[in-house]
Amino acid sequence: MTTPQVTIFALLLGLFVLLVWGRWRYDVVAFACLMTAVVSGLVPVEQAFSGFGHPATITVAAVLVLSRVLSGSGAIDLLNRAIRPALGTTSGHVGVLAGLGALLSTVMNNVGALGILLPMALQSARKAVRAPARLLMPLSFGSILGGLVTLIGTPPNIIVASYRGELTGSPFAMFDYAPVGLAIAVAGLGFVTLLGWRLVPERRAGGSAAGDLFDIENYITEVAVPEGNPNIGKTLREIAALVDDIDVVIVDQIRDDRVYPAATRKQLQQGDILKIEGAPEEIDRFVAKFDLEIGEDSQGERMKKTPQGTTLMEVVVAPGSRLDGRLVGSLRFFARRGVTILAVSRQGQPFRGRLRSFRIRPGDVLLLNGESEQLADLVSGFGCLPLAEREIHFGKRRQGPAVIAIFAAAIVAASFGLVPIHIAFGIAVVVLVVTGLLPVRELYDGIDWPVIILLASLIPVGGALVTTGATEVIADGLLTATAGLSGIAVLAVVMVVTMTLSDVLNNAATAVVMAPIAATIAERLQVNPEPFLMGVAVAASCAFLTPIGHQNNALILGPGGYRFGDYWRMGLPLEILVILVALPMILLVWPL
Repeated sequence: MTTPQVTIFALLLGLFVLLVWGRWRYDVVAFACLMTAVVSGLVPVEQAFSGFGHPATITVAAVLVLSRVLSGSGAIDLLNRAIRPALGTTSGHVGVLAGLGALLSTVMNNVGALGILLPMALQSARKAVRAPARLLMPLSFGSILGGLVTLIGTPPNIIVASYRGELTGSPFAMFDYAPVGLAIAVAGLGFVTLLGWRLVPERRAGGSAAGDLFDIENYITEVAVPEGNPNIGKTLREIAALVDDIDVVIVDQIRDDRVYPAATRKQLQQGDILKIEGAPEEIDRFVAKFDLEIGEDSQGERMKKTPQGTTLMEVVVAPGSRLDGRLVGSLRFFARRGVTILAVSRQGQPFRGRLRSFRIRPGDVLLLNGESEQLADLVSGFGCLPLAEREIHFGKRRQGPAVIAIFAAAIVAASFGLVPIHIAFGIAVVVLVVTGLLPVRELYDGIDWPVIILLASLIPVGGALVTTGATEVIADGLLTATAGLSGIAVLAVVMVVTMTLSDVLNNAATAVVMAPIAATIAERLQVNPEPFLMGVAVAASCAFLTPIGHQNNALILGPGGYRFGDYWRMGLPLEILVILVALPMILLVWPL
């Protein structure tokens, strides 16, 4: 191997290790990888930021903006009605939710589709007295499967289509993925509807009440004893004797940062903190009955009494959220806006330490209290998704028909080749802004910037794989390992390798790396590269084994109360099914 090849392999190895480790966010790791490639001469300086103007990057950004506008316009309000008739059986409930997720993902980003349906799924679970764990994983997987059908459903499709354009001069069109993707989606939806939900561990599904995320009984929060409180001088035993009609548990008493158990005989003093566990409604009753103050600001000081008219909201922290990695106690901006983080839950379990020392991660569920307008701004601006439909509306419901018309026009223009897809969607965004359907101040709110930085950073690095000849080295290695096998078997191996990488890396990063490798293998075999590129697109999107392989899987981690090891139970047989269905369909539509 040449020195540039050794360097690019070392760089990619470091990239993979850091992404799997997760110590730093994936966009930071990817950008550092790009800068290292530039400094080492693998990527020319003049091409360092070419990824930011790449059609794939522009398309993904535009799709995210359009998905956000579509989800907030009221265009999908009728979906909630479609769920109600299917609540009778678990299979029917799962089938409708997963089917709706797949359907939405064909016309919008699959992360956005899940964001729309997540509150509906949780509300319908409560009405049906059914565990959310039974529903959310099939919903996530269904939305991922639906993204396989069209070009815009998932970033790997866009990336692979763009690479095919560079390779052959003609990118995959809007519905080129449909024959293969539709077959996989139908088979996958049948699996999750009839069998997959049954593979969710019984300890999770059976052990959770259907309303766990709404009547949340597994929240722990802190309340303070204010000056002049009539309960000063009483012990916790005396307090507990007065709350027979309130379903809360006093966990412990904190004074001067020292923690005392609930059995302590210490009398309450001004400034004491009581840690209590219960549902939001029960906590509210407890606070009102004993005239306590709830919440703590970033300085550790008591906030004033919660004003009348405030709203409780449960939200899940999305991947890429600005809250990721932040301590609750460091969120000064929340306190200034009058919003309090009352409690937190991770993987369905309450956090039992000091709330201000809790470090927020994607998938965590936060219980927020504040005025509706402030909550709406913070939830939107910090990258969270509400788990319940409250009084807050993120969009203007009357705009639905106009938004749909603009979105449909862009799809038609791209489908018939009138303009490239990134131009069509770019024009659609401009029209939305000019017509006032998308306020300028909200223009960038829907963009998942870490994903954009990841793509823009790795596209030049992916180019370096080709220019250094590294793709040929990898291709030769795979061909040597599969010597004597047919082209069909080699394609299957490429798909398995891609799917495995996607389970531990970001799916977009996997597509950027594997697309040129797959094309080189096809060239070595002297076969059509299109089935190999299609195989990479499918396999990179189908990350079902872990919560880190796809953003949707991370989003349901907290609300579903899942553990890391729960995903493979349904995900492994689904990935096998995807390979079994995708391989013959790819060969049928895109022959070798």
